[in-house]
Amino acid sequence: MARVPLPRPARRGTRAPLPAALCGAAVLSQVAYPLLRGRALHRATTASVALFAGAALTDLACRTAPRAAAAALLAAGGTGLAAEVVGTRTGRPFGPYRYAGTLGPQVADVPVVVPLAWTMLAVPSVHLGRILAQAVPGPRLRRAATAGAAAWTLASWDLFLDPQMTAAGHWRFDNPTPALPGVPGIPLSNYAGWLLVSLLMTAALDRVLPPDRADASPAVPATLLGWTWLGSALGNAVFFRRPVVAAYGGAAMGLTVAPYLWRLRRRRG
Repeated sequence: MARVPLPRPARRGTRAPLPAALCGAAVLSQVAYPLLRGRALHRATTASVALFAGAALTDLACRTAPRAAAAALLAAGGTGLAAEVVGTRTGRPFGPYRYAGTLGPQVADVPVVVPLAWTMLAVPSVHLGRILAQAVPGPRLRRAATAGAAAWTLASWDLFLDPQMTAAGHWRFDNPTPALPGVPGIPLSNYAGWLLVSLLMTAALDRVLPPDRADASPAVPATLLGWTWLGSALGNAVFFRRPVVAAYGGAAMGLTVAPYLWRLRRRRG
């Protein structure tokens, strides 16, 4: 009888081309921000979110299982949409705010791109949380540590995001005080609300998402998080002339992203 060759197992660290291509396109679209103005900048903003979310979700499907992308979109996007709908109507938990209608189609007065924005960074943040929590003993403490590190990463991103979006006129707060020193226009309640929603979102994601396959590469989530951290800090410090924002966001996000990238590097070595 002829021997039927068995398929070779994928090599450790195998990369899928679609997530990598979307990741590169997302980075390039954000590199162009300082060169754009008006409607072109608005379109680039929504396009970059779609590309970033597409990279995160397709990579998740490749690293774990195809159904995981749908589960992540429902858990993160659904939580983000619910938080924004409640927020725009009640002012809780972020503080009273309103959208300007510059970010494209809306659902219940919330731009569709906003739940995608929550999703795009929540997914790689959970990967970060799981990597940093690997040494934590016990499943309950490990889940708590995963959600805590992921939520901090996601919420600290808003130290970059809200100053950029309010300056661009995409939304504004009705009562922007008290605010962080040097960052007017955004109340402290917004950052607290982000941390609360991020904790609920990342805990839900950690529950529904399967673990990485043994041959999965962390290149896409590492690139997305590393670029968001360093690119946002550089952009605010140099191009947008907001050095205080760069300092706040760079320090806060660096508390989790820097050790995450370091552990991935050591694991490769």
